[in-house]
Amino acid sequence: MAYNPRMSILPSQHQQSRLGGNGGPNNPNHNRAMTQKKQEEEAAYANMRLPDREIVGCINELGIPFTVSDLQKPNPIQVQQIFEWFGEILMNKTRQTVDPAMRAAMEDVVGQQYGDGLMPADARSLMGFFVSLRTLMVHCGVKDFSFADLYRPTHDRLVKIFSYIINFVRFRESQTGIIDEHCNRAEATKQRIEFLFGENQNMESQLDEMRANRRQMEQLVTEKTRRNEELKKRLLDLRRAQEKVAQRLEDAKIKKGELANELEEKTALKLAMKQDCAKLRPYVLQSATALQNSLTELSNTLNGDKGHIDSLDRRARALQTSTDSFAVVATDVASCIKLLEEIAVELAKEEEENIKNAKQRDALTERGASVREVERTELMLQRQLAKWAERTETLRSQSEEKAARAKERMEELRAVHKKLTEERGEKGKDIERRRVRIEQTEKKMLDLKENIENEIHAAYDEYLKLESHVKLYITEMEQAI
Repeated sequence: MAYNPRMSILPSQHQQSRLGGNGGPNNPNHNRAMTQKKQEEEAAYANMRLPDREIVGCINELGIPFTVSDLQKPNPIQVQQIFEWFGEILMNKTRQTVDPAMRAAMEDVVGQQYGDGLMPADARSLMGFFVSLRTLMVHCGVKDFSFADLYRPTHDRLVKIFSYIINFVRFRESQTGIIDEHCNRAEATKQRIEFLFGENQNMESQLDEMRANRRQMEQLVTEKTRRNEELKKRLLDLRRAQEKVAQRLEDAKIKKGELANELEEKTALKLAMKQDCAKLRPYVLQSATALQNSLTELSNTLNGDKGHIDSLDRRARALQTSTDSFAVVATDVASCIKLLEEIAVELAKEEEENIKNAKQRDALTERGASVREVERTELMLQRQLAKWAERTETLRSQSEEKAARAKERMEELRAVHKKLTEERGEKGKDIERRRVRIEQTEKKMLDLKENIENEIHAAYDEYLKLESHVKLYITEMEQAI
């Protein structure tokens, strides 16, 4: 269907007659009810209708210049201004307040490029204001308010509408205290809810921060545990290597002792042979040939002894090389001891090893001068071991202090987390209780408002009945006169 920009937004008479003809069923009871309802509305309007001068006076009190002739021959622009004034007083809404929302709706429907051409700003704001104004009219009692009342107002319609609005304003002014009291209570309740909601948000943010800190601490603890496990494995490997090196050192020391004993035996044998040679020398001098043979034998024996001594020297040098390698191994052992610093459980075993080393050192001290070099080297190693043990003890005490501080911090965090959890639970319960109280209060307010409205309507009905009786009595008195 093509869009016609000149099409009127008001329903035609044919449409109105068709809607009126098909509006309800052809039922006598229904028609009777509609007739009765119409009569009641007419009676209520007769009671609510105000004189023209009173209506004009009330409008002039609002600061709008208005006369009886203006009411009898209404001008649409002036009537729209008066309705806008009532809307601003009762609903705090005007054309300017509804224009942004109508503009956004227009841009969503037809786009920003063609919006102003298809829907002018005045018509757009007037339509938006008409929707709010129709809601106000329904509350005032004018249920048949239409756009024609703004576009083509008539005297009878304006008198009816202004009468209902003025009566509504008067009723509202009479109930200002109750309305302000309920509004203040609702505002206080809203502020309290917002305050509690903000406090709840703050508590939740603090709880999230504590959870994040807890996750970080758990990650650090996990990392420390993993590192301790790796250090334990490394320590076990180093201890096995240390035991192997210690076993090799013991074997080398035993072999060195055996070689030293063999050297002493060879030396004693050489001295004995020299003594024998000295004893046999007078006999050898008797014959040159025998002497030459004896000399040759002694030379051979001497060369064999020299070769044996050279082999012993080579063995001594090899033993010295082994001793140097043992010093390097001792340096590695010192680095291993540095890794042992963080493991408190292994300290007792290390002390036992130190005691064993001290015993071995005492045993080696009692040996001869041939092993003094080894003893000095071992003394140096022992001093280094004492230094490393001291450093180990210092680092162990530091690590224990750090662990104790971390444990205390963890306990404090746990206590704070527990306290915050309890406070959050209490706050949640308090909020729930207050929410229930607020709901109960709102329900009581609604019930109280409904009861007040019912009482007001009942009083108003009684007033209408009394007024109708008084009018009837006055009519009868006039007829009697």
